[in-house]
Amino acid sequence: MANATQQSYRELAHRVNNGVEVVLFWHEIKDELTVAVSDERTGAYFELAAEPHQALDVFKHPYAHAAFRGLPYDEESLPSWAEAAETQRQVIPDRSEEPTR
Repeated sequence: MANATQQSYRELAHRVNNGVEVVLFWHEIKDELTVAVSDERTGAYFELAAEPHQALDVFKHPYAHAAFRGLPYDEESLPSWAEAAETQRQVIPDRSEEPTR
């Protein structure tokens, strides 16, 4: 079963800079996009759901999108997206287009 789960994710973009790894994934079965961010310096890890029209912007600016969504990304601690995939962490949904109060 784990093999089928791993194969259902396709890496669309990947970058590493100063110990921060950012990966854009497409889940083929669910047809969903996710940006995973892992900071090896602090151990912080988070994922963000991304709509197709925003996927590259979320990939390029994940910390801005995390802050806008109110994600306390410094509190999550995992060494990489691979470990998070094994534990099936919940992805933070994109609520950026929802009306605010």
